[in-house]
Amino acid sequence: MISMNSIKVVGENKKEFTIDIEKNSNSGLINNEKFEWDVIKVKENVFHVLKNNKSYNVEVLSINKEDKLFFIKVNGIKYKFTIKDKYDELLHTLGMDNLVNNKVAELKAPMPGLILGISVTIGDTVSKGDTLLILEAMKMENSIKSPTDGVIKNIAVKKGETVEKNQVILNFL
Repeated sequence: MISMNSIKVVGENKKEFTIDIEKNSNSGLINNEKFEWDVIKVKENVFHVLKNNKSYNVEVLSINKEDKLFFIKVNGIKYKFTIKDKYDELLHTLGMDNLVNNKVAELKAPMPGLILGISVTIGDTVSKGDTLLILEAMKMENSIKSPTDGVIKNIAVKKGETVEKNQVILNFL
């Protein structure tokens, strides 16, 4: 059995395809069609890829190793790559993949306090660690950061409002 990594790719045009790369090889499958490739590193995060005698310029924009998520630009078009290995596939088959990906639907106030400022609006796309709002508690300003990547669905508080511990302050899509 050939060992492969499976990569799900979504482009700017929302077109999806799957790439299966044979480990320790320069070949694989794109949507079940065989391909061969060579890669040359041009500089940090920039590569020249030759696939089936076609040339591609590839730039790695960002990497989230924890979520196995990559944002890459190929010939000027941005793509989102999600990598799954045989263990991810096994968890999915067993119905246990949701244990790995805990989707956060709401953010609650970690302590009682006063909302000093809100840094986001409904519809904003945020990344894990982005500051969402400033909460004053015991005369200290606390940056409340996003626990997840997502889109702001609802903001349940306003600047100047007092909140209680565990009160929902915003929701994610």
